[in-house]
Amino acid sequence: MIRIFRWLVRLAAGLIVLMVAGIALVYYFASRSLPDYNARVAVAKISAPVEVVRDNANVPHIFGATDNDVYFALGYAHAQDRLWQMTMLRRTAQGRLSELFGKRTVGIDEVLRRFDIYNLAAASVAVQDARTTAALTAYAAGVNAWLAQINEGALGRGAPEMWLFNHAIAPWQPADSLAILKLMALQLTSQLEDEVLRARTSLIIDNDRLRDILPDDPTTGVAALPDYASLMPDVPAFAPNTRMAFDPLSPLKPRELAGASNAWAANASRSATGSTLLANDPHLGLTAPTVWYLARLELQSGGVIGATIPGMPVILSGRSTDLGWGLTSAYVDDQDILIEEVNPENPDEYRGLDGWVPFRKRDSIVTIKDAPAITLRLRWTENGPVMPRSQFDLSTITPPGHVAAIAWTALSDRDTSMSAAVAIMYARTAEAAIAAGEGLIAPAQNLILADRNRIALKTMGALPARDAAHQTQGRMPAFGYLPQNRWKGRFAYAENPEFLNPDGGIIGNTNNKTVDRDFPYHIAHRWGDTQRINRWQRLMQARGVHTRDSFIEAQLDPVSFTARSLLTLMGADLWYTGEAAPDGTPERRRQIALDLLSAWNGEMNEHLPEPMIYAAWVREFQRRLIRDELGPLAAEYTHPDPVFLERVLRDIDGAAIWCNVIQSAAQETCTDIARQSLDDALVWITENHGTAIEAVRWGDAHKAMHDHPVLGSTPILNWLVNIRQSTSGGDHTLQRGKTIGTGPAPFRNVHAAGYRGVYDFADPDSSVFVTATGQSGHPLSRYYDNLSTLWRRGEYIPMSLDADLARAAAVGVTQLVPDD
Repeated sequence: MIRIFRWLVRLAAGLIVLMVAGIALVYYFASRSLPDYNARVAVAKISAPVEVVRDNANVPHIFGATDNDVYFALGYAHAQDRLWQMTMLRRTAQGRLSELFGKRTVGIDEVLRRFDIYNLAAASVAVQDARTTAALTAYAAGVNAWLAQINEGALGRGAPEMWLFNHAIAPWQPADSLAILKLMALQLTSQLEDEVLRARTSLIIDNDRLRDILPDDPTTGVAALPDYASLMPDVPAFAPNTRMAFDPLSPLKPRELAGASNAWAANASRSATGSTLLANDPHLGLTAPTVWYLARLELQSGGVIGATIPGMPVILSGRSTDLGWGLTSAYVDDQDILIEEVNPENPDEYRGLDGWVPFRKRDSIVTIKDAPAITLRLRWTENGPVMPRSQFDLSTITPPGHVAAIAWTALSDRDTSMSAAVAIMYARTAEAAIAAGEGLIAPAQNLILADRNRIALKTMGALPARDAAHQTQGRMPAFGYLPQNRWKGRFAYAENPEFLNPDGGIIGNTNNKTVDRDFPYHIAHRWGDTQRINRWQRLMQARGVHTRDSFIEAQLDPVSFTARSLLTLMGADLWYTGEAAPDGTPERRRQIALDLLSAWNGEMNEHLPEPMIYAAWVREFQRRLIRDELGPLAAEYTHPDPVFLERVLRDIDGAAIWCNVIQSAAQETCTDIARQSLDDALVWITENHGTAIEAVRWGDAHKAMHDHPVLGSTPILNWLVNIRQSTSGGDHTLQRGKTIGTGPAPFRNVHAAGYRGVYDFADPDSSVFVTATGQSGHPLSRYYDNLSTLWRRGEYIPMSLDADLARAAAVGVTQLVPDD
């Protein structure tokens, strides 16, 4: 027996040694791709030595003899830290994910192939201006120089993910950078999904109720439109979803998770410092690493510093010594669905303006890992690419014998958006930056500017020129063979909204409506915000003058104007009305919840119970309102709409009828629904977060989900690559943390400010910025999540152009020298 025991001990010890050795071996190979930031490297295609000084947060400060040398080094630094991210963005734009991930991503590849984003980007290289072409070429050479270093030095294939998904890495090309910008345009628009949802809802309810559930901005007046059934009588009232399930690898985000952002500026008259201020926090889906990468470029015209996206040689939000610029999604109505009739006698033709016209066609082969390749027959009409019925739920709104074509401003083969972005980076005044923005096609953005004397806002991007007689005003699909439904080109850039140095001294945007124009001169039917703007206005007007710190305070503000407004209405007949009830009963839980909410100021603080009670209550309230009218389609309305709920609770245009349950004999009131939905919410809370209502924490439900798009769901590895954090804020706070809205944990924070920056031109080097995770994309790097704790706590790092300050605490200095 003792001998057996000894052998068991030896066996166990041996297994432990083997496990340790295996872990050490894995660590060795994975760590080989960690870059050495203290290195002297001889490279081709630079004119003189270039220095990359990485400050104590690992932000590269790049100094070179020419701008092209600086762009070369930026490409080199991006590839050092984010090679996997860059190659994945390129592969996504090319529609080639399935080569690595198999059948899982075939649907994603199909959409990208049909949009033909990469080929359009490749064609657009020829129309960039000379400065941008040189920057793209130098940047690509820098990326390729790092790829050469990987091959020569056996540097772990460049990223640890490459060991799991091994593939040859093609040299970087200028077209790759343009394709990533087009990919961002796809991520930042939801107009297509909006049209489909409006059409599907119109098939079920009448136009009066449609204006309730899909409301316009409250200040907008809209003329009556036809219901979709009258336009497309052969479409069934309801058809089940056919679109693919959301995948973290997909650039196609749910409509509620399209781009968002905040930006505002103050001129000298409203600044305590005597010069201008600017704050910007663009919002995208949370990932690990974050999309954003901080960098400083010392160009011949002066230093610029701010946020880049690896793969593109441009600072998208940042500052120079004279100008600061920020971006917010403009929510331009830049997509239309055109229903094309197919010739019943010849499926290769569709109805044009003057009869049957042949589809433009091309075959595209999709290679699939561990499965046979498939051939896609790509088709185009005069209006745009044809999408299959299986995508975007198009089968639910497309009549038999028809197909859906997509008109979209980003589908241009003469897209000068990158040239515009580079030109803005070189601008030194607000007027010059506005002029530079004319070349931007997509994604449409609001450009917020502050030079040393003035502030400005300009909407950039192509605005489609629609016919005033368009059948649906671009709100729903329409027949593509009718001339009034086709685009007539684009409006002149001068027609885009513009505000320069307004009298009030403050300018800003939270994705809210910027102008009130009638169709077809409108910017959008559905804007990205109707709520945060109210809180922002209050904070801006609460002070006569502002400082950098007051802008930071506003950027991090967690108070919900929406909660304050809706709770007053939802609880109007419930406050202090309950009778005594024993502990543990639903009545007692309701009393506790109402007592907490009655004294709450709307602060969505992660440590408080009230935000969770409010969020769960308003979610259940909307679910009870719509499930009887919409049936299965109610599942598409994943997030409560404050404007809809206010219309119902105030009975605007008879909207209180939503409170009556159609199938019941009784006549329910909104008070009944509010009471029942509060009980529903409390049941959900007790089942998921404990029975002590007053002890639950919003942050336990509202965790920021910085997940790795590929490895985030892999057991064991997910503990290494994912970053999860308790956060304050919510769907409608300036410190925005958009919830996922679905699944067993609907309040997870999945869409927030991946970058925050505040720029002070009285003392530019006191400006600050931060990203949500860190600079490195390597999970074993200490810079993978070095900024995440600061981001969560609302702290920043210096955003200085002082070279001595960067060198003083540098974590490394890379010297690139010409390879003679």
